[in-house]
Amino acid sequence: MTRGHTITIEQGDRHVRVVHDGRVLAETDRALVLRETGCPARYYIPAEDVRLDLLTLSETHTYCPFKGTASYWSLPGAADLVWAYPDPKPDVAQIKNHLCFYEAEVS
Repeated sequence: MTRGHTITIEQGDRHVRVVHDGRVLAETDRALVLRETGCPARYYIPAEDVRLDLLTLSETHTYCPFKGTASYWSLPGAADLVWAYPDPKPDVAQIKNHLCFYEAEVS
């Protein structure tokens, strides 16, 4: 990490549920919590706990110098709602095979 920029990842201890237009897209008790300087805490959900059958792979890719290249998935009317790092940088290797949503309910 560069000076002044930190990323921490820990095992979450809360229930995370993602609902879009009344449809449950993901639900887990196994989410990782990623905290990054200047960003809100994000919940990374194991792929096995995500309804991948409802998502369509997007052509969008973004690059983060700390995490690597992200791939995105969409729903009809909700472009690039979900992202993941298929080959994350070594410092954040735990998020491999986990997906992140822009909005998630936490209880």
